[in-house]
Amino acid sequence: MVHPKSVHQQGDASVEVATLANGVQVLALRLPQLPTASVSVFVRTGSLHESRRSNGISHVVEHMAFKGTAQRNCQQINLDAELLGAEVNAHTDKDHTAYHMRGLAADAPAFVAMLGDIVRHGTYPEAELARERDVILQELSEDDDDPVSTAYKLFDHHCFGAHPMALPVIGSRRVIETLTRDDLLAYVARQYTGANVVVAAAGDVQLQSLAAAAEAAFGSMPPGTPNTVAAPQHIGGLAARRQTGASQTHVVMGFPIPALAQPHHAAVMAAAVFGEGMSSPLMDEIRERRGIAYYCSCSADVYEHCGQFIVEASMDPDRVDEYLGAVTGLLAAHAQGIAAVSLQRARKQLQVRELLDAERPQRRLERAALDLMSLGRVRDPRERADALAALSAADVSQAFADLLRQPVALAMAGRVKPGAIDRARQALAAQGIGGV
Repeated sequence: MVHPKSVHQQGDASVEVATLANGVQVLALRLPQLPTASVSVFVRTGSLHESRRSNGISHVVEHMAFKGTAQRNCQQINLDAELLGAEVNAHTDKDHTAYHMRGLAADAPAFVAMLGDIVRHGTYPEAELARERDVILQELSEDDDDPVSTAYKLFDHHCFGAHPMALPVIGSRRVIETLTRDDLLAYVARQYTGANVVVAAAGDVQLQSLAAAAEAAFGSMPPGTPNTVAAPQHIGGLAARRQTGASQTHVVMGFPIPALAQPHHAAVMAAAVFGEGMSSPLMDEIRERRGIAYYCSCSADVYEHCGQFIVEASMDPDRVDEYLGAVTGLLAAHAQGIAAVSLQRARKQLQVRELLDAERPQRRLERAALDLMSLGRVRDPRERADALAALSAADVSQAFADLLRQPVALAMAGRVKPGAIDRARQALAAQGIGGV
């Protein structure tokens, strides 16, 4: 049962959390204005918790969980959801796997029960595994042919080396071809435990009814221990891979930034200053003034164990050198100072992004669940807003300076010209970036 002491309000006034005796956490994000509810089960396991010998197993488990349970076959799983007008989906990421349903708010406890059946009682039939293996291998082939995905795989490898943070979520062909039903069952038994599960719902929902449904569906789950890993060390390095048939070069460059529990807001603001919006320096210089690339972006990705400041773009191979010269020059200039109008624009962009995220129940739900797993609490949105608002131009300029002292990771994929890596190294060295 749910004990009174295990029910607590979070920093976000709309969030309540209850903890079952086996460690499963139940999160209610109250949005009474919505007639629908988004219900998800988050499991703290993903490619970050794999080894090279098992890379891809989290993704395969997620696919196979819908292929049948002890009580329902694949067709019944889908029909049961659709009889309630619900959508069913799932995804795997580096740090978690999640299973979702969305429908009428009144049916939220039923969604918890259905997801509990999928997550806890999957049978992973041999015949279905053989068929789904072919589907995933086709997905992997498409991923391997994509210059953007290839560049990111190279990039992550040069960021994190042998640490599992470098492993791709989709996995490796060798592992996917050899996984057995017993491998999947053993993985689920080991990783899917109470200490690693958050049952979460957003909408016109009540914590007590969700907790009662979670107790029935997950109360007998073994408690286990948290699936934790050591933080990675950012290594840095340059790499390129030519791909037949590609017409463009995709370039990904990045630097380490602080993790979620560390002071990371200046790096988030730096990314917004540099690349948020069409008037940002990145877009204005690379696309509007020079016409080097149609697509370019900058982001600050913050995880429990680490963070990445990433700049990426796709362009004609003949313009890669010009692009790298321009981007490295822009980064170096921002380490010297930030204009007040740039900070004003970025601050407003982030403020609006936060408000838009607040209108997306599934986005808020995922952020809240990952906060619980990583920080042990759900952050109040005002906490993030206040931290960003307190930053000065000098703080953001210092964040750029801190970035450029770190080891740079750079990857190119697609149609890559000979000598591209040597010329990239020269462009970085010209600005004193990343110790190259």
